Amino acid sequence: MKYRIIIIDDDDDLRRLLKRCFENEGYDIETASDGEEGLNKIKSGNYDLIILDIMLPKMNGIEVLEELRKEYIVPVILLSAKEQEMDIVDGLKSGADDYITKPFRLSEIVARVESVLRRCEMMQRKLADSKNEIKDENIRMIGKLLIDKDKCLVMKEKDEILLTSKEYELLCFLSDRPGQIYSKRQIYENVWHEEYVYDDDAIMTLIRRVRLKIEDNPSEPYYIQTIRGLGYRFCKQ
Repeated sequence: MKYRIIIIDDDDDLRRLLKRCFENEGYDIETASDGEEGLNKIKSGNYDLIILDIMLPKMNGIEVLEELRKEYIVPVILLSAKEQEMDIVDGLKSGADDYITKPFRLSEIVARVESVLRRCEMMQRKLADSKNEIKDENIRMIGKLLIDKDKCLVMKEKDEILLTSKEYELLCFLSDRPGQIYSKRQIYENVWHEEYVYDDDAIMTLIRRVRLKIEDNPSEPYYIQTIRGLGYRFCKQ
C-alpha cells in the first residue's frame, strides 16, 4: 500500500527536502506552504497522514488542526521549534497524534511517521476483521460508554465518539482492566510503544483530551480516574 501524506510548512527548503525524502521511501507526497492552502487540500484530498508545522502564514498550525478535527480523524504529526513548548501542548490538546522538534534528523521523522501509520493500520485491520467475526467479550458497556473493540467503535449513549488512534489506544488499554492502577511509565510504554523517557506532559495531555470526549464533567472524571502518587485507573462500574 502506498501511503499518501501532505506536508504543510512555509520553509521552502525543508518542504522540498521532506518531499524528496519521503518520496524516496515510497510515499505519495503533496505539499502546501501556508495554513489555508493546506486545509483546502486536506478537505479536497484523501490523506493517510498530515505533517503540519505550527508556525504558518494565513492560518497557524494549531488553527488548522482545530478546524480539521471538526471533521477528520486523519493522524497529524506537528513540527515545532524547541521554544514553542506551549504550542506543542495546545496542539496535543487539539488532537495531534505526535510531534517532533526542529532541527531533527530525517531518519527520526521517517520513524515517527512509520510508527503512527502502523498504529492506524492495526486499527483498520481490527475493523476489517470484525466484519467476519464478532466476539461479545470485546464489547464492553460501562456507564453510558460502549467500547466495541471489534469495530474500533466508541459510543456514549447514542452518539459515536470520534477518537484519534492514540486516544483510542489509551482508552482500550485502561478499560481492558477496570480498577487496575497504571503508572505513567506503563501507560507511555503501552500506548506510545516506546521506552519511557519522562514525557509526563504528553501523557497528561492525552488523558485530558480523552476525558473531554467521554466524561460528563471532565473536571470530575468518572471513567478515567487519577490516583495521586500512583497513576490512573479506569472505573470498575
